[in-house]
Amino acid sequence: MDQSTSEEITLAVKELVDQIAPDVRFVSKYGGEVFALDPDDDKQFFGGIFTYKDHVSVEFSNGASFDDSDDHLEGSGKMRRHLKLRTPGDIKEKEQAAYVRQAVAD
Repeated sequence: MDQSTSEEITLAVKELVDQIAPDVRFVSKYGGEVFALDPDDDKQFFGGIFTYKDHVSVEFSNGASFDDSDDHLEGSGKMRRHLKLRTPGDIKEKEQAAYVRQAVAD
């Protein structure tokens, strides 16, 4: 994935998260940015966005508990799940908004 595509996906993800959770703060952490809702606590977050060589990963801290009837979420950990986005179209195709809404409500 080229840098331009990565940046386009990252910006679109952040805009989507901001639309759903206008109070969210994007905090640099773990080599990416985490999504923090509490204005006074950078340690409490519901997910994050991380860029890799071949994809952009949107991580959800409690993703294992989400409704994922279309099996878009990946991962097998106890709590965390993620979406791998390779094109800007993957944001809509993989229904990222539904997962962000679940994460915020969690």
